[in-house]
Amino acid sequence: MKNYENINPDLRAYVETVIIPLYDAFDSAHQRNHVLTVIDNSLRLAAMYAEADISMVYVVAAYHDLGLSENRATHHLASGRLLRADHELSRWFAPWQIETMAQAVEDHRASAKQAPRSLYGCIVAEADRNIDIDVIIRRTLQYGFSHYPQLSRDEHISRCVQHLVEKYGPNGYLKLWIPGSENECKLHELWQLMDDEEALTDTINRLFVELTAATQTGAAAPQTGATAEA
Repeated sequence: MKNYENINPDLRAYVETVIIPLYDAFDSAHQRNHVLTVIDNSLRLAAMYAEADISMVYVVAAYHDLGLSENRATHHLASGRLLRADHELSRWFAPWQIETMAQAVEDHRASAKQAPRSLYGCIVAEADRNIDIDVIIRRTLQYGFSHYPQLSRDEHISRCVQHLVEKYGPNGYLKLWIPGSENECKLHELWQLMDDEEALTDTINRLFVELTAATQTGAAAPQTGATAEA
């Protein structure tokens, strides 16, 4: 991506060799492919704003889920704390920039009720909401497989539907902060699918079979890169 050219090469080398590999220890919905997707999405969105510092956008995206190393519930706050504590960043950024980036990381959570405090928070929040129907459902199922392995197939499917309604439904907690974005259009497409119960169940069933078949045969299940649980 062209925007990578504007990132300090030493900063990029540090992030790629020290920070991004940390995601390999997280659950299948939040591994390296996820953070790379959020970085790409963030840089693409940042190109819309002349005032955005590309290096800051890059760091915010790279650090946004590091707090999963501590817990899920407050991972956004832990991620901000880890960013502030990384003294290596002072090689490239002033204290005010580090604080702005930490706040942006803290503000990225989909369940946040308040708007992010800066453009950087808006960008990473939007980038982390990769609203692709198959990706969302796959990652929701993957999260369920990892955290609730005792559930039956029907229970996994019911749990997936419940999560979609609670997070992505018209009254769900997910918020989009960049008007007219591609995500906004895709969210309306998801609402249409959710209005058709049979079509939604068929879609979840198809992806359930795909994921479990890959696991049973030892093949690599399709990797996805969206956010949150999904």
